[in-house]
Amino acid sequence: MKCYCGTIITVNANDDVVRYLVEDKGKIIYVGNELPKQYQNAEIIDLKEKALIPAFVDTHQHFASFSTFHSGLNVMGATSNREIAEMIKAFAKSKKAKTLIVFGASPYSVEEKRLISRSELDAVCAQQEVMVVKYDGHACVVNSKLLGKMKDKVQHLRGYHEESGEMNQEAFFAFSNYITNSLSLVDLIRNMQESLDFQAKRGIGCIHTVSGVGFKRDLDITLEKLFAQSLQNGFQIRVFPQSLDTKAAHSRKLPRIGGCFACALDGCFGSHDAAMNEAYTDEEGGNGVLYYSDKKIIAFCKKANREGLQIELHAIGDQAFDQACRALKAALDDYPRKDHRHGIIHACLPTETGMTICKEYQIQLLVQSAFIDWKQEPDSYLESIMGKKRVKRLNPLRTFMENGIVLAAGSDAPCTDPNPIDWMAKAVNHKEEAITIHQALRMCTYNGYYACFDETERGSLECGKIADMTVLSHNPYAMKKEELHHLQVEGLILNGEPYKSCKMNVVKTVLSGLLKKGKV
Repeated sequence: MKCYCGTIITVNANDDVVRYLVEDKGKIIYVGNELPKQYQNAEIIDLKEKALIPAFVDTHQHFASFSTFHSGLNVMGATSNREIAEMIKAFAKSKKAKTLIVFGASPYSVEEKRLISRSELDAVCAQQEVMVVKYDGHACVVNSKLLGKMKDKVQHLRGYHEESGEMNQEAFFAFSNYITNSLSLVDLIRNMQESLDFQAKRGIGCIHTVSGVGFKRDLDITLEKLFAQSLQNGFQIRVFPQSLDTKAAHSRKLPRIGGCFACALDGCFGSHDAAMNEAYTDEEGGNGVLYYSDKKIIAFCKKANREGLQIELHAIGDQAFDQACRALKAALDDYPRKDHRHGIIHACLPTETGMTICKEYQIQLLVQSAFIDWKQEPDSYLESIMGKKRVKRLNPLRTFMENGIVLAAGSDAPCTDPNPIDWMAKAVNHKEEAITIHQALRMCTYNGYYACFDETERGSLECGKIADMTVLSHNPYAMKKEELHHLQVEGLILNGEPYKSCKMNVVKTVLSGLLKKGKV
């Protein structure tokens, strides 16, 4: 039995802050401002200036992809293509792999204002295959070694650019599939273990992963479920199959479906394929790409809703957001469900009509506040392609909350780093649509658990709930919003115990996942 003494931020319905929390055998058995006599012999843990909160949740990431890229080279911090080239050169010397994966290149955060080219990659690494994935995960640049391997398979596809080595749309997906299918099962599991330990250091105790891209027979979906079931340290994983075929969920006994890729209604701003109601304002112009007709998406949503599945749809542009709202509304009009927890991912550029539907039909939004003032896609670039008026409408967190819409936060990793402190800091310092620190913390904790029906067991520090908790360096409620980014995670506690690494023998991991049955 342990008694935590100090600043206990419960994130309960009243958002109470109390002095004591008692945990026993992984459960919270007391929370309050006075310590009852029966608990006074418990081991006392004095938090001092620190604060105890519910464990953070990442409600939207591509776990298998993030794990793969996390083991590669991250160049998001580079300020020039010359710097990226030198980083790749050093990485190639240190890692004697057939294929090198580099992630995070952006034409908007480097001085050249363009992606690194095939010739520049060849100059620093000609003997190994190199794939540099764009920050938004919707494009890549490859060197000649990799291009030669794939040319016959991709040269006829949309988005193929041989001279620069840049691959978009179908050509990009072909290279992505090649990379993912070249990974060994052992490497993939080890990468997952390392990336989960990395996220635990950020105070994250639960992730929602969208899977089903590039792997043969959707191996990533199956493997993520097995991996989740193998965990013995209390970390929680909820898997969403990215498919328009409900069998992808039912065959794996998963109660939910959706995500990006096959369930994406549009692309992203950086690739000019986010679907817009009004055309982009730059030379490239156009309205982006709406991947599916209303008829197809509505039919999918109706079927999935009738079959009792929870649905999530990717929508970046306002045209896609409207389509997602129409489809989910049509499904719920067809077969009403009181507690469906359907959601829209990103919802970067919503409309009033769509928000009205979200409010009326209780459609939740899984947002990425990390996209606010994002170095890889800065406001100056967004203004150049859509104008100031639309940029001011981006990520309207406060308006969402004022409309009674449930917001939960996620990283979209590997697009952004899984870092809840950053999500909170950006949300409370939004130039146009700032929310309070209290609201931001709830968005990153309780609402994340609510998003997948986990709020009865986790998400707030209340009696009877599982003791999944994060220790912060200071009380965020006592900090100025401008200083919130200085907040640090001091520890993660799952089932009442300090986080233990999930690294173990790969064979043991697979066998444990096959034998153990738990919520995924």
